[in-house]
Amino acid sequence: MTSRPAWRWRHAITLAAALLVASIAPRAFAQVRIAVVDLQRAMSETDDGRRAKRRLKKLFDDRQQELERRQHELEELSEEAQAPGLSEETRRERAENVQRKALELQQLYVQYQRELAEKEAELTSRIVHRMEDILRRLGQSEGYTMIVERSQGGVVFAPTNLDLTDVVIQRYEAGEGREAEPSPTTETAAPDPASTAASARRRGRARPETGAARAP
Repeated sequence: MTSRPAWRWRHAITLAAALLVASIAPRAFAQVRIAVVDLQRAMSETDDGRRAKRRLKKLFDDRQQELERRQHELEELSEEAQAPGLSEETRRERAENVQRKALELQQLYVQYQRELAEKEAELTSRIVHRMEDILRRLGQSEGYTMIVERSQGGVVFAPTNLDLTDVVIQRYEAGEGREAEPSPTTETAAPDPASTAASARRRGRARPETGAARAP
């Protein structure tokens, strides 16, 4: 699975190579056109993206509250296990119970992390798919050689006339790309954990800024 830094370097190297070739042979590559897009901003400024953000935040808050509740219970059990006047057997039993509850809490944390990643992929996959379809159409109709995703491509600066984010938002809200959405059968199929995790990292830009559930 490719990490975010690896993706960033891959896009940066691709972009540098394209610019280098264009500078070496300006006449042969006079029509090279490169644009950028901020899919994280596009996601957050569409109605679908805002709805996805609210739903994911609700799930995150619910799971975080449950983790905090169990953490509080674990702290109380730990205090009880250290109460004075306990027999050695009772102290040992309570200590073992604390260890067991702590392990269960850690496992629940991992489960919630996986659940949040899968839910994010479920809520955002159709949106991202449509936006990518809109970008492909833009690339073909406007003659772009390359469209680089700003956050994944490591873009530090780009003139506003090369930024297609507003265009993508406008076209998305106008309904473009709906015919390219995955079918309901595809969307509701159980996600593969490995591909879901990789997809979530690739779309880290699209996360509705809830963060990850904090470890107990």
